[in-house]
Amino acid sequence: MRTWINGRRQAGLACVLSAGFFLTSLAPVWAATAEEEKQSYEDQAAEKLRKSQEIQTRINSISEEKRLLDEEADKAIAAHKEAKANLDETAARMSDNEARLKDVQADYDKKSGALGKRVRDIYINGQISYLDVLFGAKDFQDFLTRMDLLKKVIQQDYDLVQVVFAEKQDIEDTQKQLAEDREKQEGLELKARQAREVMEQKVKKRQQLIDKMKNDKAVFDRQYDELMAASKQITRMIQNSHYHVQPSGSGAMIWPISGPITSEFGWRTHPISGDQRFHSGLDIGGDYGMPVHAAQSGTVTYAGWISGYGNTVILDHGGGITTLYGHNQSLAVSVGQSVSQGDVISYCGSTGNSTGPHCHFEVRQNGEPVSPYGYL
Repeated sequence: MRTWINGRRQAGLACVLSAGFFLTSLAPVWAATAEEEKQSYEDQAAEKLRKSQEIQTRINSISEEKRLLDEEADKAIAAHKEAKANLDETAARMSDNEARLKDVQADYDKKSGALGKRVRDIYINGQISYLDVLFGAKDFQDFLTRMDLLKKVIQQDYDLVQVVFAEKQDIEDTQKQLAEDREKQEGLELKARQAREVMEQKVKKRQQLIDKMKNDKAVFDRQYDELMAASKQITRMIQNSHYHVQPSGSGAMIWPISGPITSEFGWRTHPISGDQRFHSGLDIGGDYGMPVHAAQSGTVTYAGWISGYGNTVILDHGGGITTLYGHNQSLAVSVGQSVSQGDVISYCGSTGNSTGPHCHFEVRQNGEPVSPYGYL
């Protein structure tokens, strides 16, 4: 009986071990597939970002073209306004001349009426000979008087006719000149108006093209956001899985804190500003007060506040290699102190520019940030 029970226990243990082995062997496959899917989303997102930036470059170029067109359009508008003003001024002068013509015509009619009356009187009473007037004088003095009066009448008749015809001639000449000016200015105004319309149409088309490209850019930006959101979701799935294995490098350093990677080394969307920035280290998720360990033996070269990093520790490991631990809640070492690999140097927090408790871990070679994976 005991043999049978032991046999069943051994068989059950074998099943559990087999299942465990199956799950363990399945985990890397699932993780690899998830990583591939994540990479696919990020590659697509990078392409959308590239297209968005390409469109933005074109928008900037066409916006500059439109600015130059705007300047030309302003000049065309000003030229048209000037031509229109000249045409309007000529039209106003013609209108004034028309009014003057009416006045002169009325005066002409009046003077013509007086001249006509004189002609009718002569016709009704009969033509009086100038010689009869002169020879009707009583004496020489009367003769001279009659001669003087006769000259004045003749001069008055002559002046009357000359004034009427001179005024009419002046009006006709003015109207003719104004008509010529108007015809010329109408042509100039037409050309200026057409030039203005052409420039305004060009400006309008450029603006329509800019609006369309902004629309296209917005589409690519939205697609980029959606793809990056999908990538982040997969990242969270991988991080939340206990099958996830951290990448490893030379093994010279240990992980300063145990937790999921919340932000990778390299270019990323900044969690606070929202713009694209280079992330010079790894963000390793943790909880407030978790001990942070020295990744490698070294000397503390800095222990204090750094803007952005918050409470920070920097260790010098020799050979130009340094490590940095940021956003700590508090520090456990001081400058000049020697530490061994694994020693507690600080406690996890969220000081500086941080959205939650984590350890920002950097590896720098001769002052330049490098991927920590190459040392872990």
